[in-house]
Amino acid sequence: QVQLVESGGGLVQPGGSLRLSCVVSRRVFSIYAMGWYRQAPGKQRELVATVDSSGTTNYVDSVKGRFTISRDNAKKSVYLQMNSVKPEDTAVYYCWMRHTTGGDYWGQGTQVTVSS
Repeated sequence: QVQLVESGGGLVQPGGSLRLSCVVSRRVFSIYAMGWYRQAPGKQRELVATVDSSGTTNYVDSVKGRFTISRDNAKKSVYLQMNSVKPEDTAVYYCWMRHTTGGDYWGQGTQVTVSS
């Protein structure tokens, strides 16, 4: 059973920073892409940032210039550095992985709350 284990969520003040981490718990080969999605109360889950096997990144417009996604293939991990956070960034953040066969895997989610 493949598991994605997230860490790093919590409470942060507006303008502050937070770093999310996600690691694949078992030996998994041929990971195509990894990334982060988020879901705020009453809203649909949305893509935040992804990075594929070539290192190509993709961000939702609302986080461009503030968030940075990175990936460590050897550690089968993905990270999200969140800077200049805003209250509207408050959500449950989910780690996501896509295998080269097309299968999608999700973490349990980690809460990020931006509030003074």
